[in-house]
Amino acid sequence: MHARILGLAAVAACLAVPAIAAVALSDAAGSYTISPAASNIRFTIGKAGGGGFDGAFARFKGSIRIDNGNVERSQVNLTIFPESVGTGQNRIDAFLRSDAVFDSANSPEIQFRSTNVTRTGDTTALVTGRLTARGKTFPEKFTAELSSLKAGTIKFHVTGKVLRSRYGMDVGTPIYSNVVNFDMTLTGKRG
Repeated sequence: MHARILGLAAVAACLAVPAIAAVALSDAAGSYTISPAASNIRFTIGKAGGGGFDGAFARFKGSIRIDNGNVERSQVNLTIFPESVGTGQNRIDAFLRSDAVFDSANSPEIQFRSTNVTRTGDTTALVTGRLTARGKTFPEKFTAELSSLKAGTIKFHVTGKVLRSRYGMDVGTPIYSNVVNFDMTLTGKRG
C-alpha cells in the first residue's frame, strides 16, 4: 500500500515539473563560436503611417562564453559587417551601406561587447554591453532566451531595441522610426 502511494506521489511530482526545467550552468558552461550558417541577425524599422522595412545581416562573427562559477562574468562578443546588409531592395541596401547610414566604407564593423550578464529566469538573461557603430559607443541591453542546448551546440533567441540616432544614423526620422528592433538567433558550437 505504501509503495503504491509513494509511486503515485512520484508520478504526480514528475507531472508538476515544468516542461522547460532550469538549465544547469555546469551543462552550459564553456566557450562557443557563433555559427553564421545556423544563426541570423534580423532587424525591423517602422514607418509613420505603417509599413517600414525589414532587413538582415549576412556576415557576422562572434563568441559566447558561459562562466560556470559566476553567470555575471559570462561574455558575448559579436561583430557585424554592415556591407552585408540586405532588405531585398537594392536601392535601400545601397542607401544603408552609404555614409548616410552605416558608412560601411569607413566603418566596416559594428561591435557588441558584453559587460554584464544577469540571469532573469530558468532560460533567460539580460545581456548588457557596449555597442560601437560609426565610431560611437553606447551601452545597450538585449534579452536572451536559451532555445536549446545539446551535443555541444547552444542556441539563443535574442531581442532588443537600439536608437539609431545615437550612432549618427538618424536620417529619415521622424518618417522612419528612430527605434531599430533586433530579432536574432545565435547558435554557438562549443570549442
